[in-house]
Amino acid sequence: MAFYMLALIVLLIDQGSKWWIRVHMFVGEQRNVLAPYLHFEYYQNSGAAFSSFQGYGKWFAYLAVVVVAALIYYRVKGAIRGWVLELAAGFIAGGALGNALDRLIFGKVTDFIVWGSGSGIMNIADLAINAGVILLIVGMLIRSWQDKRSYSFK
Repeated sequence: MAFYMLALIVLLIDQGSKWWIRVHMFVGEQRNVLAPYLHFEYYQNSGAAFSSFQGYGKWFAYLAVVVVAALIYYRVKGAIRGWVLELAAGFIAGGALGNALDRLIFGKVTDFIVWGSGSGIMNIADLAINAGVILLIVGMLIRSWQDKRSYSFK
């Protein structure tokens, strides 16, 4: 249940924040939030991370749908168990759906979060995907440690 709730919460926060940016800022506009650590800059990305593969955004939307379907499949099969992996999958699914929705509706993703010196720009969905991947790695390490521990006691 945590998987679905977290995915929905991430999706809603992501889409709400992107709506706010599209309504209250124009493309290229910058606003200091916590200078010099964080500022918002409205950018539209029709590609993937770091503006690579510009113009191929719809393919990434389809890939996101496949990823979310795979997460649901593996969750139903029992491969995603435990609260760490549930959270990881929820963050990844919500983030993937948030960016996929942008790509399917607008043909590009709304990015606006710039950290520090501005070496990259992202959105809430990207943050969620990154958090999900970190949690996925932690969860897999925990499971591996538990499996080795239970095996050694046999």
